[in-house]
Amino acid sequence: MYLTHEEEKILNGERGATYQKAIEILVALGDIYDADRLIPIKSAQIAGVSYKTIGDAGLEWISDLKGKVAVPSILNPAGMDLECWREMGISQEFAKKQKEIIKAYKALGVQIECSCTPYNIYDDLASIGDHLAWSESSAISYANSVIGARTNREGGPGALSAALIGKTANYGFHLDENRKPDLLIQVDSKLSDSDYGALGYIAGEMVGDKVPFFRLKSRPSKDELKSLGAAMAASGAVALYHVEGVTPEAGQYDAPRDAITIEERQIKEVYESAYLNIGPGKPDLIAFGCPHSSPDELASLAHLLDGKKVKKEVWVCTSRAIKDRNPELVKRIEKSGAKVFCDTCMVVSPASERFKCMMVNSGKAHKYVPNLCGVKSILASTEKCIEEALKE
Repeated sequence: MYLTHEEEKILNGERGATYQKAIEILVALGDIYDADRLIPIKSAQIAGVSYKTIGDAGLEWISDLKGKVAVPSILNPAGMDLECWREMGISQEFAKKQKEIIKAYKALGVQIECSCTPYNIYDDLASIGDHLAWSESSAISYANSVIGARTNREGGPGALSAALIGKTANYGFHLDENRKPDLLIQVDSKLSDSDYGALGYIAGEMVGDKVPFFRLKSRPSKDELKSLGAAMAASGAVALYHVEGVTPEAGQYDAPRDAITIEERQIKEVYESAYLNIGPGKPDLIAFGCPHSSPDELASLAHLLDGKKVKKEVWVCTSRAIKDRNPELVKRIEKSGAKVFCDTCMVVSPASERFKCMMVNSGKAHKYVPNLCGVKSILASTEKCIEEALKE
């Protein structure tokens, strides 16, 4: 892989051990994937933030790094609400470690907003054609597919290394030839709300790491595209998809000849199988915001909860920036007894583990919650989730 004179100097340690290790990681990735060079990036989004997932070893590694990121960089969700962690039932010991992780990232110049939807916080992190180094699976999918920017599925160390150097290796979805669709997916019914998460749940398992091209009977909103991509990234390894007539790059390609059809009954089976697998009992937690709730999603929840009181534990997860920009929506939601948490989500927080069964409107959460939290999961529409929350 070709390196510039300046990059060679960094590799030789002339800017210190942290930058040397960072470029070594980027060069190693480039060699593995046959990249020709390093390319500048617009921004980075860094996973490996929750103490639940990285533990003491991750904290030690981040704390030992000395330097500053070269591009705007933002964090993935942490393991708790950084302000209201006690209300989540987080222990003081966990909170201390989590705060140390945030402090270590802040020392590197990383913006400490912890969100899987950084595009809802900052408008200038990504635009069509921009090269990025993002590492949260749903954010990667959204950046590639909905925004039309370019990023691979970066691991936490790779994204942080790219942030420090301001560059990433030129391979994968940074290249035009790898953004072409492989498979046409036709959907024979109209969809709305959580149906897109159910579709993604099915499609991800079918597609794996290929690039699907969707032909839909309904036009999804950006939040529904977010839900579709998040679920496919969780049940498969989809980092880029196209939707005919909707996503920015879809018009560049003809629909692939290889095709499958997903029928309405398959969508319904995702909902029904969740109930069948649970057995006796009801959900004791209703959770929204995987990926983090947008202003429109907060507005929808506020409308459904106006004048009502929840009878079960209800969490709404969002970024702190979105919460702060929408105080009236948050007030309406919390007036019902639901809790709005920031900086975290039901998947990466250990606070979820004290519950037995969770109801979600997210295909991503439905896939991850049983495996990562040890909690049974039911997928339902947003309205049905609220209906369940209002029951004794």
